[in-house]
Amino acid sequence: AARKDQEEETWNHQKQTLILELSEKLITGDLQAKIEAARDIRKVVRKSSVKTRSKFASAGVIQPLVFMLLSPNLDAREASLLALLNLAVRNERNKVNIVTAGAVPPLVELLKLQNSGLRELATAAILTLSAAAPNKPTIAASGAAPLLVQILSLGSVQGRVDAVTALHNLSTCKENSTPILDAKAVSPLINLLKECKKYSKFAEKATALLEILSMSEEGRVAICDSDGGILTLVETVEDGSLISTQHAVGALLSLCQSCREKYRELILKEGAIPGLLRLTVEGTSIAQERARTLLDLLRDSPQEKKLASSVLEKIVYDIATRVDGADKAAETAKRLLEDMVQRSMELSMNRIQHRAASCTPAKVPSA
Repeated sequence: AARKDQEEETWNHQKQTLILELSEKLITGDLQAKIEAARDIRKVVRKSSVKTRSKFASAGVIQPLVFMLLSPNLDAREASLLALLNLAVRNERNKVNIVTAGAVPPLVELLKLQNSGLRELATAAILTLSAAAPNKPTIAASGAAPLLVQILSLGSVQGRVDAVTALHNLSTCKENSTPILDAKAVSPLINLLKECKKYSKFAEKATALLEILSMSEEGRVAICDSDGGILTLVETVEDGSLISTQHAVGALLSLCQSCREKYRELILKEGAIPGLLRLTVEGTSIAQERARTLLDLLRDSPQEKKLASSVLEKIVYDIATRVDGADKAAETAKRLLEDMVQRSMELSMNRIQHRAASCTPAKVPSA
């Protein structure tokens, strides 16, 4: 044990020496030396603990790395970007210090580059830095959001996933005086939601953004105009996780509440009723309430009061009255309800079996 302690002490001493050497090289060296130091910092940090990240920060590497982001030399930019990215991971204080040191404006400039590699590294850096609450107002005010929206259409799969997550981080910032998203984000978000598994974490973030967008008139029009926009939200209500179904029904409710005449038929046409009925039983308490309110709006004559918890029976009774007339409605409604419950159970079992058997990755990862 004593020998092991001795070895560990020697290794810690060597690492501390290395940290000081690299920080000295980064601060005082010429451009090539700085690039080499930044690359070495990244290598050391990648395989090290959170403590090592803090030690590098204490040695004063953050400010010179941020200055390197402004270099006309692309190698210098890439090396410093990767070093900063690794210093920020799992270290809240470093994330805040990197933004305080002025990293956001040069990162926004990198988002504008034609160089897709650097652009996507900058996206990953903004995603990482935006996870720290104190950084959100600075990043939200920086003009990064419209550039991240462009990456939703143009980026690689990883770039698009990072852009959605970064936008989601920024959308939770209470200090935003102006919305970070505009209607241009709707179409690429709908397309990404179409491609991904509706119960994935990615779908939860995409639907959260779509729900925010559904609160503006431009956003609602864009959802309606997007190819399969309303259908994709309906499918998410049917197949999503508890969180994504809550956001998807929230978006549909926003549409219908804003203009019932315009959106009611469009939502009904996409077959929303079964998924909404299921949500009144299986969703979160917020999703259940939203589903009941939306079902009320989708009826022929919306009532002043919200429907009671017997929403299912009332809607089925209405359908039965139209199908078989008022005198046979009660009997038909009972039969329809039994069929629906049976069908819902079968669908749930099929869905569970399908998910258990499904091993093929979707185009967009589940993360």
